[in-house]
Amino acid sequence: MDENGHFKFSTGVIAYPVFFVLIIWSVLSFEVRFSVNFNEFGIYPRTFDGLRGVLLSPFIHNGIKHLYHNTVPVLVLTMAMFYFYRKIAWKVILLGIVISGFLTWCIGRPSYHIGASGLIYVLVSFTFFKGVFAKHYRLIALSLLVVFLYGSMVWYIVPIKEGVSWEGHLSGLVTGLIFALFFKKQIAKPKTFVWEQEDYNEDDDPFLKHFDKDGNFIETLDDDQEDLPSINYTYKENKK
Repeated sequence: MDENGHFKFSTGVIAYPVFFVLIIWSVLSFEVRFSVNFNEFGIYPRTFDGLRGVLLSPFIHNGIKHLYHNTVPVLVLTMAMFYFYRKIAWKVILLGIVISGFLTWCIGRPSYHIGASGLIYVLVSFTFFKGVFAKHYRLIALSLLVVFLYGSMVWYIVPIKEGVSWEGHLSGLVTGLIFALFFKKQIAKPKTFVWEQEDYNEDDDPFLKHFDKDGNFIETLDDDQEDLPSINYTYKENKK
């Protein structure tokens, strides 16, 4: 196990994201097969019936193109969550769906909001900000990768394209940022050396006792320091 249980590959890293994507595709397949439309089960802001979309909307899509554009980011980002943030992955995903969906219900236009894009923005936002806040080199690298792959998505949190739920995107972005600030435990911490710790005292460091105030090496310590570990150097003559 690496990094005290973090960054551990398991079957869940692939199995859970694939299963989630299969559910989404199964819903659209059912609609096509039986000629039904589930759009009315999406989020319809500020109506009682529209609240059901908070849970159902991520699984409903308006056609193959819409589903395809959401499938790849969902698969990639959820796999990253289960690998880099395994202990809180389910919390971020499930709570992300509920909270971002509810925010969309509060601020959205009077129209049906469907699709997994809200969850995608939750994961993009959380992954980016958490990596920056955690200051762990692996998580920072993941943040930079997310920016490279999905950085252009930031433009869709404002109403620049008709028919796109920018309210859902904005809600997801805000939710991910909140999660990045809130989930502080069970996150991989960067390694710190002894001298980087807050309670570090130079006078208690046995290694530094071998140097005087001018930085010169002291081979023989005082009598009261004989119990400290000594540093020995050996010299071997190079005979030609």
